Amino acid sequence: MSTVSYYTAEGLKKLREELDHLKSIERPKASQAIAEARDKGDLSENAEYDAAKEAQGMLEMRIAKLEEVHSNARLIDETNLDVSKVLVLSNVKIKNQANGMELKYTLVAESEADLKSGKISVTSPIGKGLLGKSVGQIAEITVPNGKLIFEVLEISRD
Repeated sequence: MSTVSYYTAEGLKKLREELDHLKSIERPKASQAIAEARDKGDLSENAEYDAAKEAQGMLEMRIAKLEEVHSNARLIDETNLDVSKVLVLSNVKIKNQANGMELKYTLVAESEADLKSGKISVTSPIGKGLLGKSVGQIAEITVPNGKLIFEVLEISRD
């Protein structure tokens, strides 16, 4: 059974662009590579042909997977989200109680998580621990390394 994935408008657009790229550019390239390899002679001993067929199979699997994800994708309506609590698409400023370090994260769907750009998944330990918290509340989060204690300093939406 397939699962529903939630996306921001930006994330859904990236998913559609990747799917379109694979279908309109990569698929014809794969067909062309097979045709060129087929023209090189005996198919029973043609490693280039076998490799091109395998690459095409992998491409078709990727396209099928993305089509499934796209068909189960749901757009998050940001206008109905409560700004007083940490929810998906919240920009959260937190303070680590152990060392006083302040961090800023945006909570996003798992498919859009990117730690380098400050986007963490709502299904990650920190994301789960922050969900539902309000400004001033303390979140005790169990992570593989132990326990972290964060204070929620700020919640906003862009």
